[in-house]
Amino acid sequence: MANENANQQRRGGAGGGDRRGREDRRGRDNAEREKSQYLERVVAINRVAKVVQGGRRFSFTALVVVGDGDGTVGVGYGKAKEVPAAIAKGVEEAKKHFFRVPRIQGSIPHPVQGEKAAGVVLLRPASPGTGVIAGGSARAVLECAGISDVLAKSLGSSNAINVVHATVDALQQLEEPEQVARRRGKTVEEVTPAAILKARKEGAA
Repeated sequence: MANENANQQRRGGAGGGDRRGREDRRGRDNAEREKSQYLERVVAINRVAKVVQGGRRFSFTALVVVGDGDGTVGVGYGKAKEVPAAIAKGVEEAKKHFFRVPRIQGSIPHPVQGEKAAGVVLLRPASPGTGVIAGGSARAVLECAGISDVLAKSLGSSNAINVVHATVDALQQLEEPEQVARRRGKTVEEVTPAAILKARKEGAA
């Protein structure tokens, strides 16, 4: 009888372990699925030092751009004692600051210039097939936002953090033709260039 109880306990323990293992795997699968639906670009990783009585303590900062590749993008800055932890914090921060980017056939609706600190970035619409003509820092933001055709030029500081935030400022200034028409009290056809109207019709078709 004692042997039977012991066997049942072992079987129950093994079953419980199997269930916990399945739950852990399911949790990891869900986390990987959630992670895979976003594009993540690590733009810059810096090592920073804090001087204390016993010497210097090092930590790392990571500038991360996260987007769904379909008009949503965010930028985050994470700091931790290890690089993976800093990147993870940056990703979480970026997801808290998501915003929508107006697009027309994979490009932007109109030219725009963004500024942040010493960074200045100019964005111009481009015809289909042009690609993303931009430097590494601005390219990360534009690709994560799902913009496939655009001309970008950095006119100020080349610091990656300033360029990224200037690009974000430029994207946040973009407006749909309907918004401009409503603000000016005109029709969409009156405020929108013919090329953009044609592109919107082709995109809708």
